[in-house]
Amino acid sequence: MRIVLLGGTGHIGTYLVPRLVAAGHEVFVIARGEQEPYQLHAAWQSVHRLKIDRTAAEKTGEFGRQIASLEGDVVIDLICFTLSSATQLVEALRGKVQHFLHCGTIWVHGPSVVVPTSEEQPRRPFGEYGIQKAAIEAYLLREARLYGFPATILHPGHIVGPGWNPLNPAGHFNPNVFSRLARGDELILPNLGLETVHHVHADDVAHAFYQAMINRSASLGESFHVVSPSAITLRGYAEQVSGWFGKKAQLRFLPWDQWKETVSKEEASSTWDHIAHSPNCSIGKAQRLIDYRPRYTSLEAVAEAVERLGAGG
Repeated sequence: MRIVLLGGTGHIGTYLVPRLVAAGHEVFVIARGEQEPYQLHAAWQSVHRLKIDRTAAEKTGEFGRQIASLEGDVVIDLICFTLSSATQLVEALRGKVQHFLHCGTIWVHGPSVVVPTSEEQPRRPFGEYGIQKAAIEAYLLREARLYGFPATILHPGHIVGPGWNPLNPAGHFNPNVFSRLARGDELILPNLGLETVHHVHADDVAHAFYQAMINRSASLGESFHVVSPSAITLRGYAEQVSGWFGKKAQLRFLPWDQWKETVSKEEASSTWDHIAHSPNCSIGKAQRLIDYRPRYTSLEAVAEAVERLGAGG
């Protein structure tokens, strides 16, 4: 098949493109710039790479038409963040595509209530990112169920892999947290460190997109969580990381209002976003309908990324 991948040089595309090429598909990758994938692979030599500034093209109303003109059997959108962006693309592709796969986020759920959270639980998003993604999901599912638009939505957790900083045990992205744990230094965590985070390796996300595509009849009109088999608490996460370096975690805990003064405003904002959500999502539906089988636990996925950070100094 001819597959059009929007945003294919990022975390997910790094692993998805080689899968698609190996399966014999003709792949077009659309990107704004000339960024290379996080890991080079011979498969990229056979990929058609097109440079399109999505934001600029959407303002002129051209983006949807440009993508439709490629006549893809499958369109995979990894970089859609607003309802208006999704609407323009769907209108252009209506009746012209066999399968449309959208990358959502577990942030569509807002705070966890019953855990692990299933896809069927009501949406209560907060923050612009989660609200927009939930609106896109609702729109795509409505288009699928009422008008037959062939949409599938996949909701990744905290994507991690070698080449970029993973979400750390303090709930933000400063890699110095891993350095402190490796040295056996004290790490201060917010509250009691019992809030949760839910990682997923980028390769497992790529696997989920591929599985949804080859199990088209089961995935049409559905949304799926794409995370590791289990979430992990901040405290448990820190203790495990310390153990990788032969250390015992030296942890101290402070109430949120005091803890946020110990880090930068950017780090505090990131941590608040993660602990306020405290995601813990089920993958039962994805396992059952599209045979999603993640290779990595949360800790295994993070370990691979941290090893690369260490190798880079």
